[in-house]
Amino acid sequence: MVRVKRIDRDSLDFPATAEALNYPNGLLAVGGDLSRQRLVNAYRQGIFPWYEDPQPIMWWSPDPRSVLFPNEMKISRSLRKAMRSSDFRITTDRAFHQVISHCAGPRQESSTTWITNAMGRAYMELHREGFAHSFEVWDAQDTLVGGFYGVALGRVFFGESMFSLASNASKMALTAAVKFMTTLGVEIIDCQVESDHLNSLGARNISRMEFEEFLSESTVNAGVATEVWRLDVQAREVV
Repeated sequence: MVRVKRIDRDSLDFPATAEALNYPNGLLAVGGDLSRQRLVNAYRQGIFPWYEDPQPIMWWSPDPRSVLFPNEMKISRSLRKAMRSSDFRITTDRAFHQVISHCAGPRQESSTTWITNAMGRAYMELHREGFAHSFEVWDAQDTLVGGFYGVALGRVFFGESMFSLASNASKMALTAAVKFMTTLGVEIIDCQVESDHLNSLGARNISRMEFEEFLSESTVNAGVATEVWRLDVQAREVV
């Protein structure tokens, strides 16, 4: 029986990603903590946390990896039409806490959530430090109806979770985000694990090795100032 390595709280080191399990796909290690230093170190290597209470913290590096290249984003005819006729407004970093709270809500297929209280606090700290960002969709009454968040390191954006309380809201958030991040020079958006929803928007699988080639020091350390993460547009302005 293969045992998953346990991380020492006193060390920020992770096992080599090639040691990740084939089943469950990508499980690399357990333990450690969710400190800013450990999380940033993990993302730089393409490693992310994913677990539910009362499980220990689990760290993952799946193979293959689902990614979205900005120039491969697919906007369906129906989504274009919906955005053109929409009175929704899309912003960045206006309501990070609200977005993560909505994303942490139980899904229809499960009564649990992987965004634990500890996870929420950790990403709030990343947000305060300028690493984590949210994209929000607001209706005409200025009510939050959709959005998603993730971690930005240089020219890589690691998408974490999204939610939608109105038709197409999360798709509109992602569409606006991709267009916006393209202007910042973002080269790849990590989607972590394949899903039909993300595939319909242009995401595809690449090997772990290919993904890690994108995580070169020049890519994840490229400077993108926090203050440039400012977006406030009508959905119809995006397409």
